[in-house]
Amino acid sequence: MYYVNREQIELRLEAVPDIAAGLRHIFATWNGDLLQGLVQERCLHLAIETVTDVGSYIIDGFIMRDASSYEDIIGIIHEEGVLDDTVFRSLLELVSLRKPLVQEYFHWDRTSLHPLTPKLPELLEHFVFSVHDYLNKELGPRPEGV
Repeated sequence: MYYVNREQIELRLEAVPDIAAGLRHIFATWNGDLLQGLVQERCLHLAIETVTDVGSYIIDGFIMRDASSYEDIIGIIHEEGVLDDTVFRSLLELVSLRKPLVQEYFHWDRTSLHPLTPKLPELLEHFVFSVHDYLNKELGPRPEGV
């Protein structure tokens, strides 16, 4: 029997609307100032953490093979049928930004709109749908009030 921590997965997925709204706002109003650059940077970082945290919970809960990297988390959940090919490729691109954002932040260009910023809100929403769809197929619908 699997123990999939749906509560923790849902807590993370509930952050997606705010992240998507932040990215949409930045894209719609981009002028390249420092504050917008920092907001974009944080939204990208939160998107990465959300996707990899959820992926880790799925991997652990369904006892999938151990991931060796952030990219591997995305690869495993793709191999297991959580993600389609398009979402998989885009999320790989997203998680490849983790090192520059977290470890090499002093080199991050805060004056440019990142190419993922306009695409990411829809991608994250698709990710949420894909995760819910997978969990419902594997475990059944989530009980009401849980």
